[in-house]
Amino acid sequence: MAAERSAAEQLATPVQFLKGVGPARAELLERLELHAVRDVLFFFPRDYQDFSDERDVEQLEEGKLQSVRGVVEDIDLRNTSSGGCVLGVSLRCRTGQLRAIWFNQPSMRDRFQFGQRVMFSGKPKYEGLVWQMTHPKVETLDAEEEEPATKILPVYPLTEGLLQWQMRKIVRGTLETYMEVLDEVFPEEYLQAHDLWPLSRALPQVHFPDDQESLDRARRRLVYQELFILQLALAVKRRQQHDQRKAPTLEATAKIDARIRRLFPFELTAGQERAIAEIAADMSGPIPMNRLLQGDVGSGKTVVAVYAMLLAVAHGCQAVLMAPTEVLARQHSLTLDKLLADSRVRRAQLTGGLPPGRRTALLELIAAGEVDVIVGTQAIIQEDVSFANLGLVVIDEQHKFGVRQRAVLKHAGLDPHYLVMTATPIPRTVTMTLFGDLDVSTIDDSPPGRQKVNTYLANEGQRAKWWDFFRRKLREGRQGYVVTPLVEQSEATRAASLDETYETLANGELEAFRIGLIHGRMSSAEKDAAMDRFRSGEIQVLVCTSVVEVGVDVPNATLMTIEDGHHFGLAQLHQLRGRISRGKYAGFCCVFGDPQTEESRRRLGAFVSSTDGFELAETDFKLRGPGNIFGTKQHGMPPLWIADLLRDQSILEEARRDAQALTTADPDLAREEHTKLRQMMMARYGKALDLGDVG
Repeated sequence: MAAERSAAEQLATPVQFLKGVGPARAELLERLELHAVRDVLFFFPRDYQDFSDERDVEQLEEGKLQSVRGVVEDIDLRNTSSGGCVLGVSLRCRTGQLRAIWFNQPSMRDRFQFGQRVMFSGKPKYEGLVWQMTHPKVETLDAEEEEPATKILPVYPLTEGLLQWQMRKIVRGTLETYMEVLDEVFPEEYLQAHDLWPLSRALPQVHFPDDQESLDRARRRLVYQELFILQLALAVKRRQQHDQRKAPTLEATAKIDARIRRLFPFELTAGQERAIAEIAADMSGPIPMNRLLQGDVGSGKTVVAVYAMLLAVAHGCQAVLMAPTEVLARQHSLTLDKLLADSRVRRAQLTGGLPPGRRTALLELIAAGEVDVIVGTQAIIQEDVSFANLGLVVIDEQHKFGVRQRAVLKHAGLDPHYLVMTATPIPRTVTMTLFGDLDVSTIDDSPPGRQKVNTYLANEGQRAKWWDFFRRKLREGRQGYVVTPLVEQSEATRAASLDETYETLANGELEAFRIGLIHGRMSSAEKDAAMDRFRSGEIQVLVCTSVVEVGVDVPNATLMTIEDGHHFGLAQLHQLRGRISRGKYAGFCCVFGDPQTEESRRRLGAFVSSTDGFELAETDFKLRGPGNIFGTKQHGMPPLWIADLLRDQSILEEARRDAQALTTADPDLAREEHTKLRQMMMARYGKALDLGDVG
């Protein structure tokens, strides 16, 4: 019966029907997103336990990593005089006894029971006539399986109710039954030319490796395939943008360039000039520009975007600037009002907070071409918004939007050019994946006159000294922010709340000063009113959440206090600090925090030691990994299953080169030997990248 089913049908077999699973355990597997046979086959271990050097007790050597198996015959948990506890577990082994000890880990007691078969791995020491391991790794052995088939054991992500040995047994059984059903996507010649193992060899070895060398070779094959398919999709996307879409030709003639530059009352930096040249070159052709503009906080990206928008307007086209928040959209509108005060460019702001009547009237003007530049939020991409002649779309803070949101603006006629911006510098490997369909421009300098921000990490004992300094600067005429992680107190999170902080400051350290509030739950009108009062100086101190992370530009604000800084990400901290580097006075930022983990300690240490956003982006990448920096779900991109962009940079470079070479030789992947690659690419990335069918 099974032989009559197609490969696709067999791989789609629900996990319930796998040997040893059944309905109850199937529910546990589905919590791990394991619904069918294919999911189990490609459910990769998150780690491995190496029990390669297994010995009998009589063969043990002090100080070397070794493994010993045996049966639990004694469990002893006792309290110590200092208030801690010690857990001792004794194993009866083939040629003697081994004792394992854990300090202050009472929950470990629940992992053991008398008569249980386990394996300990650690560095033994001979004490009191007994071999002893402190805090060894523990592997529970299946009572039905006397000895693991391999000495390097996979460690899978689990859910409550599922044990490692059970997961291993399910994966092993699935491999034995269904491995031969899987298709090889690479031609034999390709595997040989790129020194890649075939899938039939790599997949079993990545789950149950014979040795470290086999694991490395198997993993390389699977990582390469995953990154190659992604880079193939990005290469095809770029080709489709290049070949199948047409945009208006918007040339920056000498006359237009001079007219635009007359509106800027300052000299552009070398970085801005370079970015403008790259953007102007893109917009001068009939192929839609798809460019990422990245630069550090305060590097002047908005001015570059304004140049591009004015270039579109000069040719009779409309330009859109889309921001993730109303606060940022409002700030962009103010910037444009200031720069374009003496121009005839017709401008409008379109956000979700507009009254229905005003919105309807504005939409009619936009559709009729009576507005040149539209600034707004996601309200711009609603179904009822249409444009007369859309030439350019600028998206600010790209990482806060999904991948497909760039291309959903309704327009008539030709496709618009796209410029996406971010003030969160992006590590190169992330650029090559999440932003791999874009060309990249980087502004790596800052306008003259940008002031240094002095950054401090303080403890509670230094709080009074900091507030003395804060008050002195306020009396000198400066303004400041106090940033909290929460709007309201939460039982789940021990952190300063906005309301609590406001009350404490208003009745304590800052009672002599004018204090205001702003947070994400306020209405658009309330936020605008608070920001206007802060800009005018009516408010001296703004107590806020991270709603001011981007888009707030008040040159006189040079002070910032960040409460419970360990609750913020590194990029977020850097963005917040960027709010106080906008004017002619030096900035001062003090972050209070109580980091409980090594990662948060390193994050805050990096924040106070560097003001370079590119350097901090790389640090953040190493600390947290790309998945946490740019969540793949909000981007609409499928997550990577086995590749690690930090560890696998060289494989990513290789896969990118090879994918580009393949699409150059076979642009539509139409050759018979590329059919399976094309099918896999479309299945995995066709929807996420809005790929037109190829081949």
